[in-house]
Amino acid sequence: MNDVVDLTNKDSFRHWTPVTIRFSDQDPLQHVNNVAYASYFEAARTMFLGGLLDADERVGIDFILARLVIDYLKETHYPNTVDVGARVIKLGTKSITTGYGCFVGDACAATSESVNVFFSTAERKSVGIPDAVRTNLEADPMQEHTKSRYSRNH
Repeated sequence: MNDVVDLTNKDSFRHWTPVTIRFSDQDPLQHVNNVAYASYFEAARTMFLGGLLDADERVGIDFILARLVIDYLKETHYPNTVDVGARVIKLGTKSITTGYGCFVGDACAATSESVNVFFSTAERKSVGIPDAVRTNLEADPMQEHTKSRYSRNH
């Protein structure tokens, strides 16, 4: 799973989250401000990762954001909708690196990578990726065959 993934290519993704650009996302230059992209990637990240941990099976385990990198490639404007693709790039012992592409039509406006660490909510410390979750992600890093079932542990 350590292959280089082209996050600017729509074919690199199967899991998509549509996000509506808000009027307030604009800056004085009348394009979407850089900070808005963080929220677009957050929406995709929560929808992608939120379905990995079944709240009934993994009580007390969640994940926290440890790193976020965004590369800005193209201006976008209001009004519009972006489609954000998500996929796994790398699995660590306790962390997952995910990649994202933010598209307007076929044009990639920005890419992102994030690292999330699996976390015990009771002990307030990092924990290993549960075996069933690791097996799922290794077998289907684009989550092409997993139905989105976003849930939270609380």
